[in-house]
Amino acid sequence: MVTFIPWHRQWFLLGRAFALLLCLGHAPASSPVLATDPYQRQRQQLVENHIRGAGISDPRVLKALQDTPRHEFVPAGQRMRAYFDMALPIGQSQTISSPFIVALMTEALDPQPTDKVLEIGTGSGYQAAVLSPLVAKVFTIEIVAPLGRRAETVLSRLNYDNVSVRIGDGFLGWPEEAPFDKIIVTCSPESIPQPLVDQLREGGMIIIPVGERYQQTLYRMIKQDGKLERQPLQPTLFVPMTGKAESERQQQPDLANPRLQNDNFLEAGSDDQTVPGWYYGRQVRRVAAADDEASSLATTASTDSDAFVRFENKTSGLNAHLLQGLPLDGRQVVTLRLSARIRTEDVVRGEGIDHLPAVAITCYDDQRREVATYTLGPFRGTTDWTEHSRLLRIPFQSREAIVRIGLFGATGVADFDFVEISPQ
Repeated sequence: MVTFIPWHRQWFLLGRAFALLLCLGHAPASSPVLATDPYQRQRQQLVENHIRGAGISDPRVLKALQDTPRHEFVPAGQRMRAYFDMALPIGQSQTISSPFIVALMTEALDPQPTDKVLEIGTGSGYQAAVLSPLVAKVFTIEIVAPLGRRAETVLSRLNYDNVSVRIGDGFLGWPEEAPFDKIIVTCSPESIPQPLVDQLREGGMIIIPVGERYQQTLYRMIKQDGKLERQPLQPTLFVPMTGKAESERQQQPDLANPRLQNDNFLEAGSDDQTVPGWYYGRQVRRVAAADDEASSLATTASTDSDAFVRFENKTSGLNAHLLQGLPLDGRQVVTLRLSARIRTEDVVRGEGIDHLPAVAITCYDDQRREVATYTLGPFRGTTDWTEHSRLLRIPFQSREAIVRIGLFGATGVADFDFVEISPQ
């Protein structure tokens, strides 16, 4: 029988503080960050362990994350998770990005005190609030009116006076305020909206996720001679850009036949830390089977594959994981088989009760609220390659899912291969 595992016992599925994530200038004058702020310590731990610890180094960005009260930008029912490094639902089928992704995009944008920045996708207002102390002015556009009005209210109440909010289709930009020094897009179109290119000044920069619904790449782009020069940053997953961008989308997900991309890890990235098809990797590398011969791991059983992924962690509680999103419509898929081959060495539970290696799939409804989570595992100790499989009954209200693999805060080594899902 498939077991439903409540979210509060699934912290490790998002790396506990996942999932779904500082200008020597200052936060707004009446910023809620006070000595008596009950969330101050949680923000400090988030920044130290999951922002700085994951590679963000710009002191201005770190300070902005430290000073921005994320709990003010999430629904009241989500405040207990406000300082977990994870995306959270904010209503209207939208999410607030994980703090790490906000930090990553902000650092990539290289915000300067004189910059005029356009943000596409206000959402909760959190990204605009993080940018506020780092730049001269933020113009932010939200297509979902209730979200835009709510964000404007929160930003005004917290005295983010250099942020202006507009309700409208971000595809069209904000031509009256152009040109912009920087543009940051927090939702994913299939291709770059031309109005945004037109409204970016020559030499200006845009940070944007582009691609198919569940397979996107985050890019930094510089405008040179009227065109954008692209630099890929990393695979990622954002909510789609709606409005005109969605009406022009050519690739639509196959709702009746969901599959994982690169499920046997044969496709290699630009380096062994990049795993195509998967994103938000922490302490993971792709290993060619030919290079595994010198491994100290048990080798009496084979993966029957040319490659696999390996997670290694020496610090209890530190994130080590990979994620992949996919469409999963409970109206069309009733049962699903989840399977994987797994090998472990000296795996010891981490700080949390559920910090052990596993394969997990979390289902979400059309509002991106969690419906159910199912797992293979958890695993511990030292084991040779073993195949694991189980049949899952998919809740009718499911519309999409995220598959997660990794150590999830445990210490030791865990190898994964042939991570597959198949409708039954």
